[in-house]
Formats: sequence, C-alpha cells, structure tokens
Amino acid sequence: MRLISGEDNGGARAVRSGRAGINAQGQDMRDVDRRGHGPDTEMGALHGQRLGNQHARRQLDPRREASPPTARAGLAPAKAADIVLSPGDRPGGPLHDRLPGDHFPNDRLPRDRLLRDRQPPERTTRSDERREPSFEAEPPVRADPRFGSEPDIGTDIDRTRGAKPGDDRRTEDSVMVASPRKKGGSGGGNGRGGRGSGGGGAGKGRKRRKRSFLGRLFGLFMVLAVWCVVGLAGVIAYHFAQLPPMSELTVPKRPPNIAIMAADGSLLANRGDTGGQTIAIHDLPPYLPMAFLAIEDRRFYSHFGVDPVGIARAAFRNVTSRGVAQGGSTLTQQLAKNMFLTQERTLSRKIQEAILALWLEQTYTKDQILELYLNRVYFGAGAYGIEAAALRYFGKHASEVSLAEAAMLAGLVQAPSRLAPSRNPQAARARAEVVLGAMVDAGFITDKAAKAAVLAPATAVKAKGAGSANYAADYVMDVLDDYVGKVDMDIIVETTIDNRLQAAGERALVEELDQKGAKYKASQGALVSLATDGAIRALVGGRNYSDSQFNRATTAKRQPGSSFKPFVYLAALENGLTPDTVREDSPVNIRGWQPANANRRYNGPMTLATALAYSINTVTVKLAAEMGPRAVVRTAQRLGITSSLQPNLSIALGTSEVAPIELVAAYDAFANGGIGVIPYAVKTVKSADGKVLYKRTAVDLGRVIEPAQLGMMNGMLREAVTIGTAKGAQLPGWEVAGKTGTSQDYRDAWFIGFTGKGVTGVWIGNDDNSPTKRASGGNLPVEVWSRYMKVAVQGEKPVPLPGIRYQPSTPNYQSMGGEMAAGQGATAEDEVTLVPPSTVGGGDRVAAQPQQPQRQRGLLEQLFGG
Repeated sequence: MRLISGEDNGGARAVRSGRAGINAQGQDMRDVDRRGHGPDTEMGALHGQRLGNQHARRQLDPRREASPPTARAGLAPAKAADIVLSPGDRPGGPLHDRLPGDHFPNDRLPRDRLLRDRQPPERTTRSDERREPSFEAEPPVRADPRFGSEPDIGTDIDRTRGAKPGDDRRTEDSVMVASPRKKGGSGGGNGRGGRGSGGGGAGKGRKRRKRSFLGRLFGLFMVLAVWCVVGLAGVIAYHFAQLPPMSELTVPKRPPNIAIMAADGSLLANRGDTGGQTIAIHDLPPYLPMAFLAIEDRRFYSHFGVDPVGIARAAFRNVTSRGVAQGGSTLTQQLAKNMFLTQERTLSRKIQEAILALWLEQTYTKDQILELYLNRVYFGAGAYGIEAAALRYFGKHASEVSLAEAAMLAGLVQAPSRLAPSRNPQAARARAEVVLGAMVDAGFITDKAAKAAVLAPATAVKAKGAGSANYAADYVMDVLDDYVGKVDMDIIVETTIDNRLQAAGERALVEELDQKGAKYKASQGALVSLATDGAIRALVGGRNYSDSQFNRATTAKRQPGSSFKPFVYLAALENGLTPDTVREDSPVNIRGWQPANANRRYNGPMTLATALAYSINTVTVKLAAEMGPRAVVRTAQRLGITSSLQPNLSIALGTSEVAPIELVAAYDAFANGGIGVIPYAVKTVKSADGKVLYKRTAVDLGRVIEPAQLGMMNGMLREAVTIGTAKGAQLPGWEVAGKTGTSQDYRDAWFIGFTGKGVTGVWIGNDDNSPTKRASGGNLPVEVWSRYMKVAVQGEKPVPLPGIRYQPSTPNYQSMGGEMAAGQGATAEDEVTLVPPSTVGGGDRVAAQPQQPQRQRGLLEQLFGG
C-alpha cells in the first residue's frame, strides 16, 4: 500500500486504507497490487499497513464497538479515491494460509483464523511488537531502519505457507535477497527515506557498523580515563594527607652562616652548614639567574610549579636516548625537595614534591622562589647557595662573577661532586659550554657573548681559608657563643686576625718543619701572635689543617719546660731579690729528688740574671723553694695562666701543662708595660643587615707587674736573647726579649719572644707525646719565630721594651768558678729539664691525635703531689 497524498499523516492514511480495503468490492486486487508498489513507498506507509490489517480484524469482531476508529480519533473519513490496496491489505492479509488466487466469499474469514485473531497478542520484548494505534494525528518520525524487524514487501508464498502469527517479519538478509537493487537504481524498500542509490544502503550499513565499533572503543577509552583520574586523585589525596597541614607549612629557615672576616675586612672563612650568606636576586648580575633558568627550567615563568610540557619532553628524550638524558623537575620542585623532603628517589616522594611545589607557587612570587632556590641549592665542597659557591670556587662574591663563571656555577647543580672545577676542571668547562649554548637558544645572551665566554673559561682558585686560617676560624667559633649565644641567623664576625701575618705564621711553621722536621723527628707545631692588648694577630694550630683539625695553639696542653721559669724569677724579684742577686749553681737533693742541669755540670755562684739567661735548673729550683711553690702559682695565674697548676717544687721546671695561647698571653704583660690581658679575636658581631649584636669593650685587668720589677724582668729576658739560649731570635734594630723551653726527653720545645709591639710564641713537638731527636727551644722554635717576626716588623717603627730600664751585671763564670767564659753563651741543650722518668702503668702512653696528648709523669710529681 502506498500513500497518494504526501501531506496526509502516514498512520491516519494507513488506517483509512485498511477500512477502504474492507469496503471495496469487485476490485481487481492484482491491479491494485501493481499500483501499490513503487519507488515512493515510505516506511510510515508500511507501519500503516500493519495498523490497517489490525483494524480490519477488529471490525470483523462482533464484540467490538460499532463506532469507527476515525470517529474516535477525530479524523475525517477517508475517501475511496485516496486509498490504493495491495494484496496484503485483503482480509486476513499475508498471514492467511492460502494459495495465489484463493479468496473467500463475502470477505468472510475462516473460523479458525477468526478464533486465532481473537486471541490477545503475546507480550514480547522485541522493539517491533504490535501495539494498538493511538489514533492521534502526530507527524511521522523518521528514524533509522531496524533491519530484521520490518514486514515483507512482496509476498513469498513458500515462506508464508504454514506461517504462524508474528512470522511476517524478515531478517535483513532476507529482505536484501527478496528485494534486489540495481546499481545506481532507486532506493531499496528497506531503507527508511529510501531515496538514493540502491547500493548505498549496504554501504551505509557497513559505515554504521564501523562507526559503532569506533564509538564503543572511544567509550571504553573514556571509562578507563575516568578511572585513571579517580585513581590518581586518590593517590594524590593519600600523599597530601601525609604532609603537614598547608596552613601550618612554612619555609624552613636557612641554616645560618657565620662569615668570619679578617681585620682588613676580607673574608677569612665561612662557618655553618651553608658556607655562605644569603644574597638578594637583585644584587646578582642578570646573566647569573638566567644561566640557571636556561639549563634547569626554561619555562619557569610559564608553568604553575609542575611543568607537563617539560615532563613530556624529558620523557621523550630519555626514551629515545635509552637513559636519563634530561630531568622533568622544575626549579620549584627542586626547591621543595631541598627544603622539605629527603633525597630518595621514589614515586611517593615525587608526588609530595609536586604537591609542595604547587603550594610554593601559591605562596611566593616567581622571583622569590628563584631567590630561595639560588640561596639553598648545593654546589659541592660544603657550599650551599650561590654566594658560598662563588667564594669557594672563584674567591669572589656572587655579585662579581663573570658570564663564564656564572655558566660554570649553573652547570654544577647537575652533579656537584663530579663537575666541581676544583676537582675536574675539564668536565666543568664542558658543562659550562652546554649552559652557554642553552642561554643562546633561550635568547638570554648573544652568540658573540657565548663565544667570548668559551674563549675565556672560568678557572677555580684555591679554597679560601683552606690552610691555617681555619684554625683561627675554629677558635672564633669556640668563643662565639659567649658573645651572642646560639646563632639562628646569618651573621658577620669581625676579627683581629691579620691575613698577612696569618699567612706568614703558617709559612714559617710549615717550611721549617718541612726542612728540618725529619732531622729532629718533630712532626707538629703551633704559633700564636698577640698584640700588646691581647688581640690575636695570627693563630696557627697545626702543620696542615686538611690533615688535622686539632687546634694545638688553643687546645693542646703541653709541659712548658723552662719557658715557665720567668714566673719563678718574677716571684723572687717581688720578694726583694734583684737580677744581681747571687745564688749557687750546685747539686740539689730535696728528700731524694736531685734535679740537675742539662749538661750535668755546675758553675758555682752566679747572678739571677745569668741563671735565667742560661736556664740553670738548680738555681731556679732553689728560688722556688725559697719563695714557696704557691707564690709561684699565684704569680703565674695573676699574669694569665688559667690551666691547673700543681703547687710543688717541680713547677719551677715547667712540669704543669699549659696551652700555648695562655702562656703567650701571660708573657704579654712583659711586652705591654705590666698590664694583664685576656687574648681575644672577636671585635664585633653583626647581623647580615648590619645590626650590631656584640661589640668588644676594653677589659681592664689592671696592673699585674709593677714598673720596677717589669724593668728588671725585661732586662733579664733580654739577656736570654743576646747571650743566652735564644741568641738566634735577635732582630736588627729591635729590642727583643724572651725565653726558651724544653721539656723532659725533648718532648716539647718552646720559644716565647716579644718586642714593644707584641708577643709571639712557638711550640714544636709530636701529637703522640713521643720524644723528638734533641729538638729544643733554641733551635726549631727560635727559627720559626725569627722567620715569622721578620715579616711582622716590616714597615713597623721599632718600639723599646717597657719598664724602668735595668742593666744586669755582665756574668763572669770564671770569676764565679764556672766552666764558661763570660760572653761565651750557652747551648740550647743547657736548659733541658732533667727529671728522672717514672713508669706509671708501664711504658710510654700514646694519645691518638687529635685528642689531647698524654705524657709521662716524673719522679718530681710523685714526690710533690704532681
């Protein structure tokens, strides 16, 4: 059946067609059938055909209402001229089991068919189940064909024979076979809206199936993507919960740096975990931060803390190079790792790093993040931050580095140990060239500037303060807490250390030990030089700081030997004796103890001045016994000795241990006019912004030596340099005084000498307290002192020794029955303290360096409580 009027509703016309098929009598069905098929058949007409058949059956049912459907639906009756019937529209339709040409009189249906039609239709879940028409005049809805669910167009007698109700549907394949289409012909009957080529229906079906597969694949992908996002969100949430609350999160304070400055304002050393001070980004040359951006994070000012583009680029390069050729972490992520996290490489740590990077980006500006990064990143060799690195490798401030140096510093971050210019200069230069190329690519510098930097590469310098200056810096750190307490900020410490004299002291000590240390079997030494007010001008705590950080100048306690004798003679002078007082150089026996001179010879009567100049042991012990050991102890402590002293007669020969710095400080009273001093190195302490935290004020200890006794002592000590054991310490044009000292078995050798400008002391020995090979105060220590003082007095105007001048009488040993002629002088070995050794605990006891060396205790200490 086809619709004549294209404007009529498809369903309504179908109903009228069904009714017209019942009333039309005597009409040739074959003729109608021929007119009912054509290229204009619509799918709506097919649906109407089914509805018409159902309506016809309902009209034959006597139990149905007499009112026509069109009346109920409110439709106008259809005219016979508008209806064209096809064979399928006859009563019974194609479902009736009949042969071609069969018909029923009076259009009556057989009883069995009528009974079947009265049965209610089976419920089905198929999409094309038969439904009662709504009879509402709604426009037809064009939809895609549902293959396999549409009614037959042509009647297939063989297939319909014996068919059951509901079997009037074909599959897509049966329709395709029953209704063959010619190539390029008119649209097939199965295609809804069947205009177009006959072959187009099959092609569209294949395209639809292809699109359906791609759609399902896309849907599966979207489902997987959603689950991945959900899973990733869960992982991020879990690791976010492991971090402290963001509201409580703060950037940890950078470990404080202590910049220790020399007296002339130059940097002596850095102390602290960072090795350098914080520096503002605006104080840096522009190309310095650009070098880091070019090689580490070129998109720094574009990303939000995590750079997906950079991560993808790094992943691609790493895959193509089959290794780790590039990292994906941004500068912000690196900063987060340095400040908050450990250095372990795990997925968990990377996720937390990304979370913290986002927090940093939300909290700080880009410039602030870059400044934090430059001040906290590690450059190797204990240098944290760009300022520390510039000082460590190039000996200059970060604000002063060149383009080539900036490129080398930026290249260090990748592998500080492997690329350090002090260890591997070639690798450092190659990496710097890579950085320069990256800066050109980024447009930060011109190709010409990069080539110029390559032609003049950066060169690392020797680490500043790598030598003996570190001993002075360590001493500053030891006393700093007394001035400012616990340091929690960057500070600047201005000291009294003279860089020129510090270098001179180190050179004198090292060169003398290098040249003569093996001869005397002496391996270590120390030097301390003080101004007359106690300011430390040079402090060398050992031969090589890299090998041993033990500060022998301030920490080691050693026997001073004869260098302690001036306190005995000062006590004697304060008790009314004079340098010309005569005492007998003869054997001594005190309750079995028999101290002797180094040469085991005795010279008879001699003045105190002569006895001190030649370091006569017997006379000194007799004076200590005459004055009393406690008087000697009080005198030494008044001048500045702080170590524990044993009040027994052996103290006269220097058996109580002292540190070099306190012995030198005690001698300073002889050089400055009799005023007590406390050695110091710190003048002022300031914060990084210039706020004064500490400023030294003069400490007045008062007079510790009266002018009369001071003049006598300086006259006597001057004799020790001119005719005595320290003749090698003379300086042309300068009045020099001092005293040598050698402990038992040549374990310690000393010389403490002074001028009107200050005092310098030298100690030579071994860390394990083993004996040297006849190293005494008159040889190695005097030679080190002389070498140093020649530099110290350069350009200085000679200053006379203080005190009331007193000229002792010229010693004449012949007149006193001695064996030495007047003026002949004494050898350095004449002062050795001879104390019979006592084995306590068995044999020598050796202390492992750098701890305080142990020593053997002699018979004197057993007898007198040492």
